[in-house]
Amino acid sequence: EKADYDANIAAITKAVAALEKGVAGGFLQTSAAQVLRQLALDKQDMVAADREELLSFLSGKQGEGYAPQSGEVIGILKQMGDTMSKGLADATAAEGAAIKAFEGLMQAKSKETSALTATIEAKTT
Repeated sequence: EKADYDANIAAITKAVAALEKGVAGGFLQTSAAQVLRQLALDKQDMVAADREELLSFLSGKQGEGYAPQSGEVIGILKQMGDTMSKGLADATAAEGAAIKAFEGLMQAKSKETSALTATIEAKTT
């Protein structure tokens, strides 16, 4: 799951950098654009209008009369990136807390096992 978060965040970062430099056309040919397209399709908590705007941009089907709203797309991507970064940080913190709790439990159980073993040995000798 962390690898997915990292790949998605990297793709978003590349997209924002490309758009801010004005080289969106070249970006659309990269694998990062494919990652973003799939992310936009899979992301359930994304606003429908944002999804449509992003997918339209990524497909390159804006039409002749379309003036690219790169500012809007950049905003959508930055919001997605911020949300994903926060989600990754939250998941990492939760995982760290779970590991710490597990280690504490294992240490307590180990002490308990040692104490019970000592009690059994004392009663059998």
